[in-house]
Amino acid sequence: MSFCARLLLSALVFAGIAPVLFAAEASGRDRPNIVMIMADDLGWMDLGIQGNPLLDTPNLDGLAKQGMRFTDAYAAAPVCTPTRAAMMTGKSPARLTITNHAPGNGPGFAAEGRNIAEAKNLTYLPLSEITVAERLKDAGYATGFIGKWHLSDRKGAGDKGPLEPQLRPEHQGFDLNVGGCNMGGPPGFFDPYKIPGIPPRRIGEYLPERLADECISFVRTNRKRPFFLCWWDYSVHYPIQAPEALIEKYRKRPGVKDPAYAAMIEGMDSAIGRLLTELDTLGLSGNTVVLFTSDNGSLFDNKPLRANKGFLYEGGIRIPWIVRWPGVVSPASTCPVPVITTDTCPTLLEIAGLNPGAAQPSDGESIVPLLKQSGALARNELYFHYPNYAFHKRNRLGGAVREGRFKLIRHYDDDSLELYDLTEDIGEARNLAQKESFTAAALNAKLNAWLKASGAEMPVRQPVER
Repeated sequence: MSFCARLLLSALVFAGIAPVLFAAEASGRDRPNIVMIMADDLGWMDLGIQGNPLLDTPNLDGLAKQGMRFTDAYAAAPVCTPTRAAMMTGKSPARLTITNHAPGNGPGFAAEGRNIAEAKNLTYLPLSEITVAERLKDAGYATGFIGKWHLSDRKGAGDKGPLEPQLRPEHQGFDLNVGGCNMGGPPGFFDPYKIPGIPPRRIGEYLPERLADECISFVRTNRKRPFFLCWWDYSVHYPIQAPEALIEKYRKRPGVKDPAYAAMIEGMDSAIGRLLTELDTLGLSGNTVVLFTSDNGSLFDNKPLRANKGFLYEGGIRIPWIVRWPGVVSPASTCPVPVITTDTCPTLLEIAGLNPGAAQPSDGESIVPLLKQSGALARNELYFHYPNYAFHKRNRLGGAVREGRFKLIRHYDDDSLELYDLTEDIGEARNLAQKESFTAAALNAKLNAWLKASGAEMPVRQPVER
């Protein structure tokens, strides 16, 4: 439906005379509210419901028991900025040319001793990209962004490009922006750290609690109309900070290696719980879809997964993913079908009764059939492209593809392949590329075709300086 048609529909619905012609796109008051919560650097094993007995995360565990938990969910990239861009647009980082955390290392950067330099990389989301927030706002949703944006790096805009403030959420479809700028990970206690839109109200204010306050305020203000709340938490990104009482709790818990990190996870869970309780109090939970996920793997231990943030191994890209949709999603259900961040945009559009639109290509697929347990997805593969060095510079530049039980990683520095059977070897310890050479070659051919179709920028090999 065109923008003008949507305006007409909104006017007719408001007047109470919407014709049958528009029945396919439900009226605003019939559309569910949508709350999308994304943690920062939360690993696949960093929730109790994910199988970690050392952590107390009762609110997110409860959310999973009320909805569906995806066991094989993936971030679009092993670092934050490309995942966020993919979530907003439904396009892959490769297609967007947003493939590294902003501002990253700069084009042409090569880590010491490496024979390959980074691919070109855009460090901000262009205003020309149509976001899910813009689509929902056009459809009559109140739209609010709370937290970490990290899609507005001025460095990538060029001398004549927009300034950083012009690339913030309020210019990408959000009525309200609290905290969204190109800031990475501020400390948990954010005075005197200045975050645009979030001036500290008291000494030692804990950021997750303040963000919960802002989310609750937005929901209260917009409770009588459909709303889209995007809460991209700063937790649990470094620096690791949490209330001392929580840290002390985990110091006393046997087996906890990092009490502060465990405490920070529980602190995030507690703040999210306050928003979920408010939805209950306002009588909104029954008509509100809540999606919870993470932007990439943890910086710390992700066992039984291999590696962590910045790597294409499972520890860098496999993430928690929970959806609660009362009356539609079966409580306490799980789904083993692989899903990815790029699926978020088309999924939310379908939930809101909106057509995906043909104005721009989409690499994601709506997972509504999985949520309703009414059908399968059309695709068979998930693709990844990380032609950049992470902040720790320990990763090898590469691409990956998962199809069924198999996952292939190709290293761009020498075109070597690694193939893993994730059903039997979730820790990616046994490389089957030679034993299963036919499968490896077939997946590599698919990866090549996808990279070409996506217009992916590739890194450049070069002599190693001695």
